[in-house]
Amino acid sequence: MAKSTVDVTRADAVLIGGGVASATLAALLSELEPGWELEVLEKLDAVGQESSDGWNNAGTGHSALCELNYTPQDVDGSVSPAKAISINEQFQVSRQFWAHLVESGRIGDTSFIHPVPHMSFVHGLESTDYLRRRHDALVANPLFDRMRFTTSHEQLAEWAPLVSEGRPVTESIAATWSPDGTDVNFGQLTRNLFAFAETVGTTVRTGREVISLRRMGGEWGVMSRSSATGAVHVTRTPFVFVGAGGNALPLLQDSGIDEIRGFGGFPISGEWLRCTNEEIIARHDAKVYGRASVGAPPMSVPHLDTRFVDGRRSLMFGPYAGWSPKFLKTGRYTDLFASIKPGNIAQMVAVAPPNLDLMTYLAKELAATSGKRFAALTEYMPGAREEDWEPVTAGQRVQVIAPDPKKVGVLQFGTQLITAADGSIGGMLGASPGASTATTIMLDMMAAVFSDRIDAWRPRIARMIPSYGTSLSDDADAAHSSLERTASILGLSH
Repeated sequence: MAKSTVDVTRADAVLIGGGVASATLAALLSELEPGWELEVLEKLDAVGQESSDGWNNAGTGHSALCELNYTPQDVDGSVSPAKAISINEQFQVSRQFWAHLVESGRIGDTSFIHPVPHMSFVHGLESTDYLRRRHDALVANPLFDRMRFTTSHEQLAEWAPLVSEGRPVTESIAATWSPDGTDVNFGQLTRNLFAFAETVGTTVRTGREVISLRRMGGEWGVMSRSSATGAVHVTRTPFVFVGAGGNALPLLQDSGIDEIRGFGGFPISGEWLRCTNEEIIARHDAKVYGRASVGAPPMSVPHLDTRFVDGRRSLMFGPYAGWSPKFLKTGRYTDLFASIKPGNIAQMVAVAPPNLDLMTYLAKELAATSGKRFAALTEYMPGAREEDWEPVTAGQRVQVIAPDPKKVGVLQFGTQLITAADGSIGGMLGASPGASTATTIMLDMMAAVFSDRIDAWRPRIARMIPSYGTSLSDDADAAHSSLERTASILGLSH
């Protein structure tokens, strides 16, 4: 009886996962090393379908213009702008790279990005005072200096009529508004980036689930299985990037690298309300972010959100937090339990007590009726009618549980880059603002894992991304020039 054989090929790099992180890395490497043969393995039948999908991803183009969780308030009432400035700087890097790809003809259109004003909205005297302090802390920075602040109901009605209508004029409110905000369809951007990479030397294989990562001498063996035929394939490569969203954690664990030891993940799911009334959709042109409830994860910060998906304008509110043990929307119910290993079980157990407020919040969200969820919408849109909205399942997020010598386990709301000491493998864990800042994250990873090449790449990177290695916040002329130039190329000018 003939023995079955396993097909073995070779690539210069293998990228696991067909989302925006892998797509960004493929595009960068295609520009810097056009002679390399890259292979992308995606278990679904198309790329950009999980966290990068237009309905699953927040789509905001996270630049900290409106996201209040990036500007924490200290006990003395002061507001720190540092994290917001850092995130905005990283988003400008993404904008510059996208503008380069469009200007050079690598990407044929700009329909993946739209200009949408970013707003923050709060009510109550305490929150109004916070938003004023936040505005004052940010507006001195050239990346935020077009942001406007108001406590006027009349001005709110001009910026966001749906938020203003039906609201008592005696209510204490405050809002900020920035014309520099965007809506980004990261699913479409992902497809555009891969389409360019494929013209240079990248092979994208969909319907290929990675089932094993093993050392093979000085290389990695990436074993994948075809969902169509069941055939098993092994790709040998000197470098692997794991950009598989929530599934990155178990894949990195399977690799056995020391750097992933102690890390765990906590999955959070959710839902949106999507407007079905075209007249209402047409009357709102903003992303309006509020303050999170006590214990709420950053991904659950409520927002009334103008979005463009599949060429159509839409209006969404949410997300409402939920919970599922799956690590992907299309994952398995055993994902969370399978990720618990001897090296991270202590962190997984220890992270619960300090996050009881999060557990309580999630329990309340899961128990909330549709009526209670709709009531949350009316806080931002007093005139909303329940018949104009439908529920839509949001994407799955896996928040990082990071090892810490003092706290044993720390639940992080953000993005974590993991790289092996020998530079042979890297991966990205976590959620927002990962998609918006993916270019910076990939550049940081490339500097770590391709230390022998990064110096030769720097001049080319600087031509694609003029602010590379500098801070726009330190140079007002450079910041304004970058905003204006990228807005012009990407079709964002109002």
